[in-house]
Amino acid sequence: MLFLVKKGWQAMLPSYLKLLIRGAIGICLATAVWGQANLEVRSKPGEKAESRPKTDIRVDSTLVLIPVTVTDPLNRFVTGLERENFKVFEDKSPQEISQFSSEDAPLSVGVVFDCSGSMGHKLDKSRQAVAQFFKLANPDDEFFLVQFNDSANLIQPFTRNLEEIQNHLAFTQSKGRTALLDAVYLALHEMKKARNPRKALLLISDGGDNSSRYTEPEIKNLVKEADVQIYAIGIYEGSSGRGRTPEEMSGPALLTEIAEQTGGRQYQVDNLNELPDVAAKIGVELRNQYILGYSPKNIARDGKYRKVQVKLVQPHGMPVLRPFWKQGYYAPQQ
Repeated sequence: MLFLVKKGWQAMLPSYLKLLIRGAIGICLATAVWGQANLEVRSKPGEKAESRPKTDIRVDSTLVLIPVTVTDPLNRFVTGLERENFKVFEDKSPQEISQFSSEDAPLSVGVVFDCSGSMGHKLDKSRQAVAQFFKLANPDDEFFLVQFNDSANLIQPFTRNLEEIQNHLAFTQSKGRTALLDAVYLALHEMKKARNPRKALLLISDGGDNSSRYTEPEIKNLVKEADVQIYAIGIYEGSSGRGRTPEEMSGPALLTEIAEQTGGRQYQVDNLNELPDVAAKIGVELRNQYILGYSPKNIARDGKYRKVQVKLVQPHGMPVLRPFWKQGYYAPQQ
């Protein structure tokens, strides 16, 4: 049976954990070694970019795990699908889905919070959005907090005590410019310390970047390689808003591209009162994902990027459904 989830979620049996254990055993047997992203401190924006950083993507020659969200035409989450409803392709080559799960599992989440000068009257609703998102947390979830204005700063390392993060946010003040790209870099670096296999960032901002040392191409490459889903809430002024810089005008496109590469999404908010509901919607989405596991037919350990495509076999009697998934991964190297 199919279920359309509008509000709330139900805890499900932890058989997904068995899938992760199998994947972990496969990784150990294959002795795949993945590098980690290294945080580089820059004193000059014009310095050369570091070589492509590696991240802890959960992939080896045995198993690839792809989180997938499915929605209907009304943007409601669709649960109850079976393995037979999915097809996976890697570089256009069909793959056999050997593992399948549609159950909840603990998350490691980084909250990336804009406190630049333009966020002044938006801070209160943004705090409420984070609080609403936290209401959907599981006891085994863990969170950290990165705030950014002129620069990005790790305010609270990983914790399961949500009050610690909310207490920090309660005293946040808006000032300065917007180092959004630096904040994403710092958050992905902190995510290396995550204890849970499933990882996500919740990014709340009202504009594009105008103060970062890292560039868009560098961050897009890092995001492309990271095993982290990014969900962004964009709070934008109208197109006729006074004093909007070119960076702010390009903010929606930037956040959309960054998020969709990871299998996440950007939600654009025009009415501040919608912020808490949108944050709750993201929380529900993270709790209603399918995990597809397959052993790649291409066993070459060449470090090349492999594009992943997920297609749905439409169930009878259902409207056209839409899947969202991470677009690809980098194969391990020798």
